[in-house]
Amino acid sequence: MRIEDLNYFLAVAESRHVGRAAETLGQTQPALTKGIQRLEKELGLHLFERTPKGMVLTVVGQAFFDRAQTVRLSMDHAIREARDLHLGTIGTLRVGVPPNYADYFAAVCELLLRQRPAARVQVTLGMNDQLFSALRVGDIDMCISGQHNATNSEFDQLPLFTDNLLIVAREGHPLFYRTRLTFPDLAQASWIMPRDRIVARQWVDARFAEHGLAAPNVVVETNSSSIALIRMVRNSDLLTIATESALIHPEHSNLRPIPLKEARWSRVVGVTTRHDAYLSPLVQRFIELLQSHKPADFTADIQA
Repeated sequence: MRIEDLNYFLAVAESRHVGRAAETLGQTQPALTKGIQRLEKELGLHLFERTPKGMVLTVVGQAFFDRAQTVRLSMDHAIREARDLHLGTIGTLRVGVPPNYADYFAAVCELLLRQRPAARVQVTLGMNDQLFSALRVGDIDMCISGQHNATNSEFDQLPLFTDNLLIVAREGHPLFYRTRLTFPDLAQASWIMPRDRIVARQWVDARFAEHGLAAPNVVVETNSSSIALIRMVRNSDLLTIATESALIHPEHSNLRPIPLKEARWSRVVGVTTRHDAYLSPLVQRFIELLQSHKPADFTADIQA
C-alpha cells in the first residue's frame, strides 16, 4: 500500500469531494482518482459511492476511514519523534487551555521558554469539550483540563491540583440576606452558564434535579468560560459558576460563593493526553513544569 494513496483516500473522505481534496493536497484530480482506484483494487473493497454531489463512504469505507485515521496519527507521531531525536529539545508544543487557566498557563509557559528559547508554542483556548475533540484528532498534544473523564480509554490523565467549582453571586446579592438559605432558593435566580455540553453545567443541572427542581433559568449561555461575562454578574443579580482559583483575580473581587455545601463541587485539574500518543521531550518538560507549579504560586503576580 502506498502512503500517498492512503493520504488521498483520507483527504477525499474528509472533504467528500475529489476536487477539494486535490486542492488541499496540491495534487491533480486524476492523481487522486488513480490513487483511490489503486487502493480499492489492492484492498479488494469498494470504499466510495460516487454521487452527483460528491464522494460518499460506503459502510466498509467508513470502517476503513476510522482505522486509517489512527494509522495516520501514529505515522505523524513517528515522524515527530524522529525529528525530535534529530533536533534534540527543539520543537513545537501544541497545548489546549481553558480560558480560566490562561494566566496559569502563561506563567508556566514563560518558564518553559526561558529554558527552551528555541521552542515554539501553539495555544488553543476552549472549554473541555472543544479541547478533548482537538486532542482526539491530534490537533493538540495535551490540554489542561478538569479530570472529568478519568475512565475514558481514549485519554491518559495526570492530576495536578484541586480547584473546586462554586456557585457565585455579587457582593450584596439578596440571597446572602436570607435567614435560612436553602438550595431551592437558587431556583428563583437567573444565570449565566456555559452551554449544556460542558461538564460544569451538567453538574449544576444534576444538582437541581437531585432537589426535584427544574433546570436553572439560564438567560445568558456561552461557549466559553463565564469569566468573560463576569462583569454582568458583578452588576446584576445573575448567578454563575466559577472556580476557587478564579476568585483571586481582580475581576472577581466583588463575587462571593453561595454558602451552601450543595453549591460547590470537588474538582481536580490536570493534564490530559491522548492514550499512547507520542509526547516529545518539549511536551514532557512542560508537563514537569506544570507538576512543580500550581496556580497559587503565581497569585502575587496576578494580583499585582
